[in-house]
Amino acid sequence: MQDNRRSVSFRVEPHPMSKVKKVIAVVSGKGGVGKTLISSLLAVFMSQRGYQVAILDADITGPSIPKAFGLETQAQATETGILPIESRTGIKIMSMNLLLENTTDPVVWRGPMIASAIKQFWSEVMWGEVDYMFIDLPPGTGDVPLTIFQSLPVDGIVIVTSPQELVSMIVAKAVKMAQLMQVPILGLVENMAYIKCPDCGCAIQLFGESHIHQIAEEFGIDALAQLPIEPSLAKAVDRGEIENISGDWLNPVTDKLEMLHGV
Repeated sequence: MQDNRRSVSFRVEPHPMSKVKKVIAVVSGKGGVGKTLISSLLAVFMSQRGYQVAILDADITGPSIPKAFGLETQAQATETGILPIESRTGIKIMSMNLLLENTTDPVVWRGPMIASAIKQFWSEVMWGEVDYMFIDLPPGTGDVPLTIFQSLPVDGIVIVTSPQELVSMIVAKAVKMAQLMQVPILGLVENMAYIKCPDCGCAIQLFGESHIHQIAEEFGIDALAQLPIEPSLAKAVDRGEIENISGDWLNPVTDKLEMLHGV
């Protein structure tokens, strides 16, 4: 007997005035590992390499991307669509906090409304020409990552972790979800991996031994980078000056992203 059933596509079309070449999602299995910091730095570093970059802040109930970039202007809607806010260096950003009158107002929404807002950020925002769009996802493997993976053409994900042993199990969940959804995993980035001694320059593993290489080997993916605990990074985020940061910590990630360009 022939099966005439067709697979259902949940893909959402972008705004007609959007041309986004590569979509990279930044995910973490749990909160507090610095996922938003990594999302912001990747956008900044790719912009510094001369690419047109955008950030879609998919953490609807806890948006923090605008804070890192010092953005306070509200996004404006026109008859054609919604205009993203451009940062000082030209990074295009859309976040729930750019639509609220008061940035401290809570977004008390259930899952379907959050999913709808994310789809609108993709389909109703006039992104224009973008080489790389980074999507900052909330932690976990719930509704939002599922919506992103099903609705948007994600070209790859970067998984952010930290050295604590418990995180190994949580990272495994994120890896398995990506594999289940058939989304390419670009690799792992470990934040807060060590702190440099100000006297001798030695690396001190403040949170214990790193597990990033064991996790990478277990799942056959790349351990791309390890970021130190760097007070200047936290200070830059608090001051909205993330675009003033330069460094080579994420070069293996940005190098790999450049390999995707034009593919």
